[in-house]
Amino acid sequence: MSASFTRCWCGGSLVVGMVFLWLPPLLAQEGLASLAAPQSGRSMRASSTSRRGPDGKYDPKAEPLGDLTQRSNFDNQSVPPGKTKVLLDASGPGVITHIWLTFLGPEPHSWAKNGSADHQEMLLRIYWDGRERPGVEAPVGDFFANCFGRRSEVISLPVVVEDADSYNCFWHMPFAKSCRIEIENQSEKPISLLYYNIDWIKKDSLPAGTPYFHAQYRQEYPVAKGKDYVLLETQGQGHYVGTVLAVRSRSPSWFGEGDEKIYIDGEAKPSIWGTGTEDYFLSAWGLKTTSTPYFGVPYFDQWGIVGGHTSAYRWHIHDPLVFKSGIKVTLEHFGWISPDENPKYETHSWNEREDDYASVAFWYQTGEPTFADRAPHARQRKLPGLERLTVTAQNFRDEKHHGAGEAVAQQLHLYPAPQLLYKPQTAEDAWIEIPFEIQRKEPLRLLLNATCSYDFGKYQASLNGVKLGRALDFYSEHVVNREFHLLDFWPEPGPYALRLKCVGKQPQSQGFYLGLESVRLRARRPRVEQYGHDRDKDWRTSPVLYD
Repeated sequence: MSASFTRCWCGGSLVVGMVFLWLPPLLAQEGLASLAAPQSGRSMRASSTSRRGPDGKYDPKAEPLGDLTQRSNFDNQSVPPGKTKVLLDASGPGVITHIWLTFLGPEPHSWAKNGSADHQEMLLRIYWDGRERPGVEAPVGDFFANCFGRRSEVISLPVVVEDADSYNCFWHMPFAKSCRIEIENQSEKPISLLYYNIDWIKKDSLPAGTPYFHAQYRQEYPVAKGKDYVLLETQGQGHYVGTVLAVRSRSPSWFGEGDEKIYIDGEAKPSIWGTGTEDYFLSAWGLKTTSTPYFGVPYFDQWGIVGGHTSAYRWHIHDPLVFKSGIKVTLEHFGWISPDENPKYETHSWNEREDDYASVAFWYQTGEPTFADRAPHARQRKLPGLERLTVTAQNFRDEKHHGAGEAVAQQLHLYPAPQLLYKPQTAEDAWIEIPFEIQRKEPLRLLLNATCSYDFGKYQASLNGVKLGRALDFYSEHVVNREFHLLDFWPEPGPYALRLKCVGKQPQSQGFYLGLESVRLRARRPRVEQYGHDRDKDWRTSPVLYD
């Protein structure tokens, strides 16, 4: 492929067609060549296009509207909480070739003033040939490599989520007798403005031994001690074609040293043994946000923090994992760790970590899978909270809690409730102070959930008069949310005050402002308290932040 090409930008975003610039020339040629070959079957589609029965209500059996009235453009439907929407119910033989979905995001909208379900709360199920158990069962977001209920762009071969809101899937999914595709709304809010197109080809027959497509979600919050994380374990013949993994870190530092270990056809020891989690996802020396045809990291918020989020996908398009009688795909959950989580108070790269994992395994096989795991309800899929204490900053806007300048409540799209926006005109006598109370002595991490922006300054943090690390720089070219982690400590019960004093700004910053959503005390893993390495250390004399 030529190293030079034309980039097309639209509204600050790279046009989706850029995906084709990623494609290896041979693959692109093979795909185009197959279009010149004879094609069998008949193309079909199920969609949300506007259909109205005699009573004026939506009727899936009615003809699509095609008149000049505005209702002809009402091509979406909403799914109330607890209800299931069937997108396709078709008789075979056939092959699903493409799925496209879109819907409103979870934030309040003029068409959904109280917000809507997020895609982690929508459970996608696909049933083959009338079987009782679905062949595909995964949250809509995770199936499309969008984990944690967050919307992220994905530009890959089988899955494309353009602009983080149009969900496309190109996995081919054959079926002999029937196919039913449905989405269950497991949220307390509606799925709003759901649009969809399901493209498939009706066939006269399928080749003998055609394997069926499967995708199964599972999770461990946290991963089980002493056991590798299992992505898939099934009996039968087939090939493994993809992984989506979501990790919420519960310890400082890097989680991804664990190897993939893959057992083929019932072997006692894995014959496929990798070199590290980031290596399995075809990256090196860690992970960062990226999107390629075969692998990517749609979401990565912050490196090495307690409570960081990483989601990654790996498609085995040219390198499927083939098995004749069964396969077991696992990941070790080892990595770097802080010394207060190590029994010998050591820090090195090989410690069993206790992070929160969720995954979707993708594979083809003949017969019915024997994988026993099922997706839990959305209430159980939601990550458990980590905060021991959350102090809402906007409650401290009065003058006794800040220096020169105005402090106001400001509603941003980043947070469900307003943040505190402090607006000093200079660095002189510019500070804010947030008080809080500690109830019991336990290991905690002190942090800020804050905003960075183009007119924000630098602030030095201190706790009860003790300086904590270097000055915090809240400048960013764009308005974004970021956590600033300050201290790992065992505080004694009693009153505390976190003070942020302005010490200047970046030359490119337009001001000295500060946006603060909350001050948080985050729980550490239980083993920190069990080992108790830092229990009797005085954080005031030597403040520590493990990274």
